[in-house]
Amino acid sequence: MKKRVEMTVEAVQEVALDTIEMILSHSYIAETAKPGQFLHLLAEGHTLRRPISIASINKEQGTVTILFKIIGSGTRRLAIARPGMSFDVVGPTGNGFTFDETSLHTALLIGGGIGVPPLYGLAEELHHKGIEVKTILGFQTKDYVFYKEKFEQFGKTYVVTDDGSTGNHGLVTDILDEVGQFDVYYSCGPVPMLKALTHQLNAYPGFISLEERMGCGTGACLACVIPSTSEAGYKKICTDGPVFAANEVIL
Repeated sequence: MKKRVEMTVEAVQEVALDTIEMILSHSYIAETAKPGQFLHLLAEGHTLRRPISIASINKEQGTVTILFKIIGSGTRRLAIARPGMSFDVVGPTGNGFTFDETSLHTALLIGGGIGVPPLYGLAEELHHKGIEVKTILGFQTKDYVFYKEKFEQFGKTYVVTDDGSTGNHGLVTDILDEVGQFDVYYSCGPVPMLKALTHQLNAYPGFISLEERMGCGTGACLACVIPSTSEAGYKKICTDGPVFAANEVIL
């Protein structure tokens, strides 16, 4: 159940070009949050909250880590926060990733840009359950790469950049044949990437997490609806998602 709370900033750092990692503390959020969910943060001077994916959860310390890219005045305002400051936050929000540890042996995680963070928390949980993790991380250039070493501690990790400045040159879909066998895939990133992935991996069960601008974040404003394959016709990313089965929505 999501709540409106005040979360305290414990640490802030830039982990890649225009990419901020922030650790926030609140015992309820840390205890109830799941990989794939997000926090809805209120930036001072802005009416609409910013949805930021949860990257990792530390229940013992009562903290969650988020990462976001500075792309406008709202995220720029969030980025200047310093330890000791606090944010008005609604969370944990949305539906996260799920998996059946009794039948899952190998999972493929595919992240694009700022779609990478929610997959890190999933990788942690999968690894903790003894499930093999393979990861493909896609970025624009080497300047934007982050968390490569963190993912490598969980299993084989491939990095792809648009310009070839580090790792493989091209798109995440270009190296799918290199990863070998897997049982299920999980992905988060830009819609064109997700659309290409779901088409190429249509023989596999998969789950995708959608990035979307939101208004209310509660399902009332209908600003983040997406066509679905269900009789309902549409799904709300903020409440029905952001994680969906790959065949559940129409990209």
